[in-house]
Amino acid sequence: MDAMVAQPNWGLEFVVADLREARRRWRESCARNHECGGRELPAPEQIRDIVDGLRGALFPMRLGPPDLRQESEDFYVAHTLDSALHALHQQVLLELHYTARQLAKEPHNDIEARAQHIVRTFAAGLAEVRSLLDTDVRAAYNGDPAAHSVDEILLCYPGTQAIIHHRLAHVLHGLGASMIARIIAELAHSDTGIDIHPGARIGSGFFIDHGTGVVIGETAIIGERVRIYQAVTLGAKRFNVGEDGVLEKGAPRHPILEDDVVVYAGATILGRITIGKGSSIGGNVWLTRSVPPGSVITQASSQHEVAGGKA
Repeated sequence: MDAMVAQPNWGLEFVVADLREARRRWRESCARNHECGGRELPAPEQIRDIVDGLRGALFPMRLGPPDLRQESEDFYVAHTLDSALHALHQQVLLELHYTARQLAKEPHNDIEARAQHIVRTFAAGLAEVRSLLDTDVRAAYNGDPAAHSVDEILLCYPGTQAIIHHRLAHVLHGLGASMIARIIAELAHSDTGIDIHPGARIGSGFFIDHGTGVVIGETAIIGERVRIYQAVTLGAKRFNVGEDGVLEKGAPRHPILEDDVVVYAGATILGRITIGKGSSIGGNVWLTRSVPPGSVITQASSQHEVAGGKA
């Protein structure tokens, strides 16, 4: 008979005690800065299910169940939206309670009314979201010679998946459900490699071709019929710091792209600058200054201006 093998000792009592102490220090620090909430927070897993339902309701014959038929579209949309919006309401409640605990100033009896208003307003705007997305899908089809149908765009293109998430997240962000909006954005980021902050304002007919590595910051403003390629960054050049040493939040710090701008792969555009209507920004360009409408900026011309002291 084999001898009994001693179970290894991981020293868990010490690990647990150390982790308890780490949590205590963190919570003390949070409490001093009014940053701590309880455990009740929006759940990414639940929000992923909600977004899947919303995507199906927006495009039932393409992103809905495979056995759906056109004659039962309305029934499916109604049933799916009812489930998704009830689930969204619960997540909004969690976020509003969390925010109230942080700020310690909002009466909790107002939260239910606010949550219902947010979800009702969001639902009322879904037809407008669908109309915007139709322009995005059409722009992708018209802008990519490799696309054989709009159905292919909806089913296969990561840029389209990211913009669907963004259109939904942007509405929620504007209504005050900013954490849920950020979770939706990060779900798309995880799935597609495209990072669009829900605060970014994006006009109709937006197309991200290929998409991997695209970053669009919180205060970016993008006009209509804009096209960007993979690894493009619309970022901040610098961050303002307050007297307390903490970064200022929400200040305009990202680029403005006017209508009909094209930004090619690898370009980096930083700061609150304006890229004029109809401009073309070449691949791998590093740009920190505004350019007038109709500009064509290449890597060679940008390097020439830097050498001449104009950058």
